[in-house]
Amino acid sequence: MTNNEENDELLFIDEDDEEELEENSGSTDVWQILIVDDDKEIHTVTQLALSDLSVFGRDLEFLHAYSGMEAKKLIQEYKDIAVILLDVVMESDDAGLKVARDIREEMKLDDVRIVLRTGQPGFAPEESVIKDYDINDYKTKTELTRGKLVATLISSIRSFQQIRTIKQHKSDLEYIIDAVNHIMAQRDVASFSQAVIKAISGFLDLCGEGVVCAEVPVDAASKDKKIAIVVGASNTQQELIGQKLTDLDNGRIIQKVTDFFSTKEMLIDEYDIVIPICIRGYEAVVYLPGKGEQIELDEQMLNIFISNIATAYASVNLMKELKYAAFRDWLTKLPNRTEFINLLDQYVTSKLEGDIVALIDIDQFSDINDGLGQDVGNLLLISVSERLQEELGDQTVIARIGADVFGVIGHDTEITPENIFRIFETPFRAGEHSIPIKVTLGLCRKLQTSNSGLVILKQANISLNRAKKSIQERHEYYLPEMEEQTTWRLGIIRQLRTDFESRRLEVWYQPQLSFETGEVDGMEALLRWPVGDGDYISPATFIPLAEYSGLIVDIGAWVLERSLEDTKKLDDEGFPGLQVAVNVSMPQFRNLSFVDNVKETIMMSGLPPTQVELEITESLVMDDPKMVIDSLLKIKELGVKVAIDDFGTGFSSLSYLQQLPLDRIKVDRAFVSASDDEQGAAIVETILHLGKKLKLNTLAEGIETPEQEAFLKSLGCDDAQGFYYAKPMPYSELVTYLKSK
Repeated sequence: MTNNEENDELLFIDEDDEEELEENSGSTDVWQILIVDDDKEIHTVTQLALSDLSVFGRDLEFLHAYSGMEAKKLIQEYKDIAVILLDVVMESDDAGLKVARDIREEMKLDDVRIVLRTGQPGFAPEESVIKDYDINDYKTKTELTRGKLVATLISSIRSFQQIRTIKQHKSDLEYIIDAVNHIMAQRDVASFSQAVIKAISGFLDLCGEGVVCAEVPVDAASKDKKIAIVVGASNTQQELIGQKLTDLDNGRIIQKVTDFFSTKEMLIDEYDIVIPICIRGYEAVVYLPGKGEQIELDEQMLNIFISNIATAYASVNLMKELKYAAFRDWLTKLPNRTEFINLLDQYVTSKLEGDIVALIDIDQFSDINDGLGQDVGNLLLISVSERLQEELGDQTVIARIGADVFGVIGHDTEITPENIFRIFETPFRAGEHSIPIKVTLGLCRKLQTSNSGLVILKQANISLNRAKKSIQERHEYYLPEMEEQTTWRLGIIRQLRTDFESRRLEVWYQPQLSFETGEVDGMEALLRWPVGDGDYISPATFIPLAEYSGLIVDIGAWVLERSLEDTKKLDDEGFPGLQVAVNVSMPQFRNLSFVDNVKETIMMSGLPPTQVELEITESLVMDDPKMVIDSLLKIKELGVKVAIDDFGTGFSSLSYLQQLPLDRIKVDRAFVSASDDEQGAAIVETILHLGKKLKLNTLAEGIETPEQEAFLKSLGCDDAQGFYYAKPMPYSELVTYLKSK
């Protein structure tokens, strides 16, 4: 029979004999079919015969090889070939059989299905070939009508799918056995939880973060009233252990775990994974963050896994550990934060006089963890807890309430800053290391405390935070006005955020004049915050809070954008070439995209970069000189000018001043106002002389009198700014002012 006759046999058949197939479900997956034949026409007619075929919801993707060598290369390149339609006789009489042997013996591929096709019946014994090479089918080309070819292909794909499923189940079961063996070896809540989180994360291909929560009695005497607490966590979230679920700062964890304890339903989606561990009436739940995409899940294998974990949960007698874990720190075995709050509740109602609460915070503990490793950090915490117990005695309550924070309740004759600092004078042993450490203290006297343990802890935290910000002292006693200040500060920050988002802030401008010509050559952009009735909150009040909260990054970007837009409008209204100076803070510099944002803002405004000046302070430079200098060099490449503001007030190093890519020095108003006495005049003269020597433009701020103007002009100062010329003003008033000049 000729090739044409064979091809006709493939194409023209009685379609009543075709098997009805499932329609395409729209899946993007395909079955890869490799056609291996040295006759190109066989490829064409085979693909044509199967082109409209969909098997189990998937289309077919055809790969083509015209020799045994090409076939092997394609098989090595494509790892998911389901079926190979393999010609026996190609470059040699047994080329196809050699390919089949190499697939099974050398490549070790036992899932791909092979259908041998030959145009020479009887060339290879059918029985021995199928047996020796694990062939799915062996047919002559004349036998393979379209209907039979379709049936053979469906059978082969089904076989391939079953083998793949079995192999996956085998792999999953091996993983489950190994993971459960490891989990079974754990003997405490912390290590059990870490092992479970790691095992489930590996099974679901997640990042390995998560917590284990359980409901435990509120106290030893209560069995019915329970609270949900974190009893275990991944390595990076150990500080959460012992905390109440409702105290966490992660709303998703609180919501999803709370929902589970109400519904008892497992949840697995792209954002949250909530898996129960329940056996013999005991309940715990594992929460893992999702990876933002749909998880491929074999529910049968997962249920087997969870069942084995639950068995391990019971076998290590975790429920006996849960009560202990609920109120004890897993590392130091001291009372944890939850128990410390309970003890503070008792402390409030006790009749003992002179008691005091103290929080002890280890300074730079994160540096120890980063530099020497978490194991050394853990040993250090154990060493600290042991010494505190030895030195402060049995009458003092000691707890570990945070990663590097210890809580203490005791008599004020014992719990004093001097006594606690003395305890930390000697270095601590941590394995092979001897580590000197310092601590910061926040203290709260009983007479000034609340009637709630949680509130007392908050008050002690307020005093601790104040102590951390103190330059001279490393301890603070709580005073009610501290809380008032904190509340006021948070209120200001909230209002600032609200007003900024509502675009209630304003940019005003103070003109700058040339001493030589007396004409306005620029202006400084100044942020103003109106609060109604013509009142404004001082920048000295809200700018530091904006920097503290990080809001200054967004506000600063808006001020720059608005200032450049207004300056471009002045260009268009007949006041060209004016330079606008905009202040920049350290949080803006620390923003990795700061330089790019400046560049983009200038481009969007259409203003020449040479009309833009960024002002920095000496204190900003000293905070991180290298980072600031590197950023300013990039700013200068854009053509933007740089000025140092309030010069002479920041005690800066002249070596850094020499490295800064500056265009202008601004003499601080404090020196200008003091220029009427001999010492003040000398300072101003020195600053201006230094500026000239460095070939920098000089500007004096805060000029308010004709005498100050005359003095600065006599010293060769280039530019002037101050109330003597003009106060800061909104844009509309600036236009009027410029028209009057």
